[in-house]
This record gives sequence, C-alpha cells and structure tokens, in this order.
Amino acid sequence: MQESRALKLGIPAGSLQEATAELFRRAGYRITFSSRSYYPSIDDDEIECLLIRAQEMARYVEDGVLDAGLTGYDWIQETGADVLEVAELVFSKVSRRPVRWVLCVPESSPVKTVKDLEGKRIATEAVGLTQRYLEKHGVKAKVEFSWGATEVKPPKLADAIVEVTETGSSLVANKLRIVDEVLKSTTRFIANRQAYADTWKKQKIDDIVLMLRGAMAAEGKVGLMMNVERANLSKVLSLLPALQQPTISDLADKNWVDVNTVLDEAVVRRIIPRLKSAGARGLVEYPLSKVID
Repeated sequence: MQESRALKLGIPAGSLQEATAELFRRAGYRITFSSRSYYPSIDDDEIECLLIRAQEMARYVEDGVLDAGLTGYDWIQETGADVLEVAELVFSKVSRRPVRWVLCVPESSPVKTVKDLEGKRIATEAVGLTQRYLEKHGVKAKVEFSWGATEVKPPKLADAIVEVTETGSSLVANKLRIVDEVLKSTTRFIANRQAYADTWKKQKIDDIVLMLRGAMAAEGKVGLMMNVERANLSKVLSLLPALQQPTISDLADKNWVDVNTVLDEAVVRRIIPRLKSAGARGLVEYPLSKVID
C-alpha cells in the first residue's frame, strides 16, 4: 500500500487571504477558513494548508517548514530568503497592478530627492529594503521599524516613510508626497529548493501553478460560439479579436460551420450585434473558468 503524501502549502494571512482563496476557487480548489484555526481545509487530500503572514512566508519556505507558499516579491527581498520562485501571480486585494513601495514625505516637506534625507529619520515596515535602497544612493539615514499606521508618523515621528501602496489613496488622505519608488512587487508562488527537487512534490507544485495561471488567464474573458454560413465566414472572422485562431468545425449542413472563440468580456456587447449583421446565427456566450495554453 502506497504511503500517502501531502504538500505543505502556505496561504498568506491578512489582506491577501481572501483574494488567494478566490483565485484557488477559480482554479478548482476549495479552501475553507475557520476563525479559530490557522490550518484551513482544502478539498485536496494531497495538500496541507497553513495560514502564515506574507512577511514570514519566505523564511518558513526556505527552512522547509513549508514546501511552498504564496508571498510578495517584496517580502522575499526583505528577508533575503533563498527560495525558488516558481511563478509570478499578478493578483491582489484591489487590482491586477503590482504594489509599490514608495519613499514619501509630507506635502510641505522641503525634501525633493532621497539625497535630502541624509541624517534624517525614516519609518517603515521594510527595514532591509529601505536600508539597501539608501545604500544604493549613498545616503545615511536612521531607519526605524514601524509597527503600523506608518502614514501618520511624518512629520513629528519621522521625516519620511517607505510604505507600500496600491492605489495611492491612503497617501493622499494623509497629505503625503511620493519622492521616489523603492520597489515594485507582485505575488510569487515560491518553493523550498529541496522540496522542488522531490519528483512528487515538484509535480504537485507544477500542477497547482498550472491551474492558478489558467484561472488568472480566464479572468475577464468569455467563450463565444456561433453558426456561420460559409459564404459569410470571411466577413465574420474579420470581426473576431480572438485570443488564438478561432476553432472552425463542419456542421451536418455542409454550407454552414460552427465557429468557437475566446474574447474579452468587455467587447461582447459591442461585437455580437456586428456578428449577427455579418451573418452569424445561434450565438452563444459562455463563461470560462480557466484558459490554459
């Protein structure tokens, strides 16, 4: 009897928790959280989940406590953890844009560039990132770890901050001005190097990543199929902004074909009337859960 195996997978707790669960759901995995447990359940007997703060994820993956996990590129850089980046997954709690770590000062501050912060005090949660950034620019400043509410510290508790932002709205609300961008960051699927060298674990990780990427590729896209008379086929095809070449299949009536394609959901309401005018009939729009090349 073959011994059962399980992949130890870290799910980021906090702001990315629900977005991660939703991505896994669209990929075909159901993760269920309990308010009293750090061990979410998942409908795959070969995966064991653990809720870990994104800030700590890379370190636990490096140490082998976890085989794999999801965390930000920023926290990989902050901890300096030696992990394998298997995939970049551009998703977030607000948008599909990368988050940015930015150097900020009060709107009224005379600081114009990072050079103006020589000898000043900077508050941030990403101390390592900030120190390396200052070293790169040849600036010596005091960098203090911030336990939270970093945006409210200037000007009384700090001359500047290095803070993460996705939309910039919190910075504007706190009357802060961006001086420079320190780092762009997206979510990464990371793996322990030794775990990824294991044939079974590597296959399991690659399978999960394939499904996650497929779910992300399907976001905002739909399938569209229709019947087209051969005489109108060229005209219909010229209207289709296909992800790839449309699939064309013969029908029982040799004068007609079935056309199946994938397109952005946002263009459907505009393109369907044009397709009908061009001779397409029996148009059916259907949702996509995954698109895998």
